[in-house]
Amino acid sequence: MGRIAIVGAGMAGLACARALRERGIEASLFDKGRKAGGRMSSRLGETSAGPVGFDHGAQYMTGRDVGFVAALSAWRSDGLVAPWPAAGPDAWVGVPGMNAPLLAMARAFTIRWDTRVEGLERDASGWRLRGEGLDEGGFATVLTAIPAEQTATLLAPHTPALAAIAERVPSDPCWTAMAAFPVRLDVEADVLRTDGAIGWAARNSAKPGRPATEAWVIQGSPDWSRANLERDADAVAADLLAEFFAAAGIAPVAPALLKGHRWRYARSGAAERAVLWDAEHRIGACGDWLTGPRIENAWLSGVRLAGVVG
Repeated sequence: MGRIAIVGAGMAGLACARALRERGIEASLFDKGRKAGGRMSSRLGETSAGPVGFDHGAQYMTGRDVGFVAALSAWRSDGLVAPWPAAGPDAWVGVPGMNAPLLAMARAFTIRWDTRVEGLERDASGWRLRGEGLDEGGFATVLTAIPAEQTATLLAPHTPALAAIAERVPSDPCWTAMAAFPVRLDVEADVLRTDGAIGWAARNSAKPGRPATEAWVIQGSPDWSRANLERDADAVAADLLAEFFAAAGIAPVAPALLKGHRWRYARSGAAERAVLWDAEHRIGACGDWLTGPRIENAWLSGVRLAGVVG
């Protein structure tokens, strides 16, 4: 079958790599991040109010497919996930952060972190991956597990038809504010949703296994985030915090820490295809953007792509 490269080591890429390994096939993984996480990233830190944790990407996951439900069960047995009823009766979170399952999955593979794949080429040895500090060839197959926009860029020179599918499924952006406080805020519920600027806010410290310091993750709605996409992160975080106080109906409280993070590719669309695969050129794509924005969709797409790589 020859060597396989997987571009992206988030949930889709790692699920694909593990499913391939179960068939006796090894893959080389490349990811632009410093460690496993992607849109399931978590941060830990210290503030004047004490240690704090934030899940600043995906807030929770649910399971419907029998295979993903089995994965959740295994992760729970390993202490990597726990239920979080505040988000719903079937909501699960990673422990001690949302990235816990990914960190565990990633340990089973050799992954080139801090490596951005900027282009693909074909030569006599097969596929070649190129980027800053990257020039590696000899791959018989290339699979991408990255957002639709980035997938389209890599695939366009080689499989325009597949690239066009990715181009039709743009992602919504999301600005996220991470705020820690010296006291518990006078907000009864641990989750706040609105139809305005705040698409979602959650008391991260109420999730199982988190530091006790009062911590909130505040995420702007897609429309608000798009309108403010290119603004300074500190200014956006301050505005989101003000919007949060107004939506919660409480007086402002000075935060011990306030940070902003921009997700340019946050909530994905749905191309209504489980995977993309070009058997002639041996190039394909997986990811949540193909079937829906849930973490389960990313996992399923990765597993299914591994199944069609012959």
